[in-house]
Amino acid sequence: IPRVALPPGGACQREEELLQSAPLPCLLGAVGKHGGCKQIALQSLTAPSVAPVRAKADSSGAGGSPRLYREQLPFQDLLGETGQTLPAGKVLQSGACGRVLSLSLDPSGGTVLLDEKLAARCGYVLSEDVWGNTIFRASVLGCHVANQADELFSLTVNIKVSSSPDMRRAATYTYPMYCTYTPWAPREIVCEENYMEVSVKSDVPVISDDDTATWMSALPEVQKVEYQVWQLIFLSPSGRKKIMVSDAAKLGYSFNNTLARVFLRAPYSTNESKLAVVNGVSMNIVSSTSMYKQRWMLLLIDTTVACPIDGTSFTDTAITWTVPSIIPTLVPQEPTFVSKNISVGVDGQRIMHPEQNYILEHNKTHIRMTVPIGAAGGRLKSTVANGVHGIIYSISLFLEHTWTDVDWHMTKYTVIKPITTPFMPRIPTVINNTLPEKRIFDVAFGSFLPDVSLVTITIGNVPLSPRDAEHHGYKVYEITFPNGTKGFNLEVPFDDPTVLKEYVNRNETKYTLHVNYTLDVGPEMKPYNHPAEVECVVADIELPEAVGYCDKENLYLAVPVSALYQYWNLYIGNKLLNQQTVLSNRHLLTTNSTHLVLQVPLFTMGIIYEEVSFQRLKTRFDLALRKANTLETIKTFSVSCNFNSSEFIVCYPNGTVTVSAPMKTIPSIDMGKTKLKDSTCKPKEFNEEQAFFQFHVSTCGTSLKFEGDHIIYENEISYEKEILPAWGPPKITRDPDYRLTVLCYYPTKEKLMHTTMVRNLPTNGSPRFGYGTMMVRSRVAEHRRTRQVLNIIARVSKDESFMELYEPNLTIVQSSLEPMFFEVELKDEEPDVELHLNNCWMTWSSDFESTSQWNITVDGCGNENNKCVTEFYPVSVSRRVKHPTHFKRLAVRMLIPLLGQVHLHCTVTICSPPKISSGNIGTCGSWCDPTRKRMDQHSEPYSGLHGYVLAGPVWIVHPEPTEEKNIQD
Repeated sequence: IPRVALPPGGACQREEELLQSAPLPCLLGAVGKHGGCKQIALQSLTAPSVAPVRAKADSSGAGGSPRLYREQLPFQDLLGETGQTLPAGKVLQSGACGRVLSLSLDPSGGTVLLDEKLAARCGYVLSEDVWGNTIFRASVLGCHVANQADELFSLTVNIKVSSSPDMRRAATYTYPMYCTYTPWAPREIVCEENYMEVSVKSDVPVISDDDTATWMSALPEVQKVEYQVWQLIFLSPSGRKKIMVSDAAKLGYSFNNTLARVFLRAPYSTNESKLAVVNGVSMNIVSSTSMYKQRWMLLLIDTTVACPIDGTSFTDTAITWTVPSIIPTLVPQEPTFVSKNISVGVDGQRIMHPEQNYILEHNKTHIRMTVPIGAAGGRLKSTVANGVHGIIYSISLFLEHTWTDVDWHMTKYTVIKPITTPFMPRIPTVINNTLPEKRIFDVAFGSFLPDVSLVTITIGNVPLSPRDAEHHGYKVYEITFPNGTKGFNLEVPFDDPTVLKEYVNRNETKYTLHVNYTLDVGPEMKPYNHPAEVECVVADIELPEAVGYCDKENLYLAVPVSALYQYWNLYIGNKLLNQQTVLSNRHLLTTNSTHLVLQVPLFTMGIIYEEVSFQRLKTRFDLALRKANTLETIKTFSVSCNFNSSEFIVCYPNGTVTVSAPMKTIPSIDMGKTKLKDSTCKPKEFNEEQAFFQFHVSTCGTSLKFEGDHIIYENEISYEKEILPAWGPPKITRDPDYRLTVLCYYPTKEKLMHTTMVRNLPTNGSPRFGYGTMMVRSRVAEHRRTRQVLNIIARVSKDESFMELYEPNLTIVQSSLEPMFFEVELKDEEPDVELHLNNCWMTWSSDFESTSQWNITVDGCGNENNKCVTEFYPVSVSRRVKHPTHFKRLAVRMLIPLLGQVHLHCTVTICSPPKISSGNIGTCGSWCDPTRKRMDQHSEPYSGLHGYVLAGPVWIVHPEPTEEKNIQD
């Protein structure tokens, strides 16, 4: 079959193949389209007047007869010229791309338009392969094919090429095709795509030598009427039907005779055909007898033909084609059937050793050929269906079966079977070849057939061509695999802005690349999009390491701030470490360019008491490092220290209270005789200076009350005085009064853990330690009663003008280099009284009995020492000040670095001017006498009403501005 084709890739390529097979008619001509070749028009056929012999072979050789002869026709260098004859062996090249092709033949000066019916009747095949190549084949017994002695067959094809669908300005080319075929078998059957053809040898009586001349002279006249006397008898499902040959042509049949043969060509599924299933294969059968009648002779020839119309099946890996071994309609006497030879071919080429690539099976019932998908000789094509990438595999098979039986000396049965698989999805694979140490995504995408090209690659929502991707710092290149497929490789650095970065696990970063590939698929260049997400997890994050240390009264944790809030947050218990948490817990937080330092005073919130005993106090403070997004605890920073303290109270989460009570009486008392409210609750340990109690809030007479958002448990440590004499009415006692109130505060949202375990308590998710205070009952009550009577308040001013004062319960933050301004006011309408400050001191605690202090005023005088400088401010009448004598204003400037929460404590006296005395209010003397010996800050050397006032707290911070961006509220 000489074949003209336009294969894939946009270039019109041709291949030349010669299939030397047993008797197949020389099928002449094929033209195809692909890529830019938009349209093919096959118009008409004609036979040439001269047909030179170009190929000749016999059917007995290994190659067989060249009944399928394929040759490619190059148009290169001929476009634009017209009336040219293409030399044999020339091939249509890419010059025909983008143009409309037309084939025509002109047997008698006119053209014959070839449609489907005419093609089936005249022995032509017009079809397309998976690449869109239009294929044209012609039987050597077809219409308009020149036949010389049933050995030489020729056909000339006129090809027109135009860039316009209406064939304007077309260039015309002539291409002669020819082949030889000999010898013929007595019966030959060909099953083509669109027709069935049977040709048989027609024997006639022997003519004597005496009649030869007369016979030869009459031969031309006899030849004129041959066509008119042939008749056909069809045995159809509706009965026997006899028709003339001219009438058979109207029904789609073609019947004719050559010098030595008679042939019938029938399309599939005519009214005279029938369907039958032979060994599982559906067959189309036309049972007919050709009849030739003359005065002296009646010639009957069996022209029955049967061809398979299915027999193919598919799996994901193979094609199976089945043909019956024996067709009863063709072999009426099956016992005489003898199979002589079975050969197969692929794409027009006989296969000498099919077992190398295919599986050929045959037995008494069937012949079966199994072809692996992608086997040599077939064609793979990429395509897209419903947005899914896949392939189609096509292969053109033929089977030639030669057998003998009693009715026919030999039959050659040939089936030409182009097979195309259904769409087979092939989802491309994205392979992550990334090496974390290189910090570059290395992504392979494939595999694809050569008919797939990469159009764009979208990274970060920006579509880029492969060339543009190179300009953006990416590497995009094509890779070829040994099996002929290909893929596309992409390299993107981890640090590219389009790469998403996410902190995962403990110290790892997950880098994510989102990419979308856009491809042109197959000869139709169908668009296909494939999104992909590639991840790589790298351990490239260094967890911070905290440093802990302690002084006499504080625990400290220093944490590096580098990348701290990018990935993690710090938590105290379940509370985020921010300024609000720090202030409410009475901690101090400072930051600089490298570290965050948290100062935690002893006995404040968050302290964990690991060991509380008479000899020592072992405490721990935990700071949790948690993921910012999931709050998962990654690490816990801890600092643990031992303290020697004679005065403390520890309120455990389980309700256990541990108290170390100091001895602060003159004369001293026997601490072993102290007790709680329940006199049976004695100290566990004691010495001359302190007593050590441990009890549960549900025992020892502990009372419970609610105040705000706290539960307060209260007990009292007291001492029973010894009275002399021990009997009778009391006379004398040498013991001082000793009463120490113990208070434990628990947030109402926390639940006490009623358990005896007090060591190594977990902090995550467990109730927190409460906080406690101790107050000397008599003195506190005295001062508070006086304060309530006198109605004294102390507040902090924003500056030295004392025009703006901080509201109560408002957090006050002050730089250590700036002075603090305090105002003490007597809320009283009596004009003839004066407020005096006796002793003022500053401590870390609001507790009146706190021992850590800095003296601010001493005996009414401003104190100047190496720690601070105190300055009094005059008070005059103003809108807010009605009685200046009711106010005292002072500024305190610290001379040493002092960071943390401080409170101002003052004892005050209310007196009258020297000339005025009112009741029990004493007269005012010279209050500030620097030469006078300082008395105890709690003593009251002056007459009049006395009271106590508290101001603060004030948070003193580092003079440098706090980096609030690192302290998350």
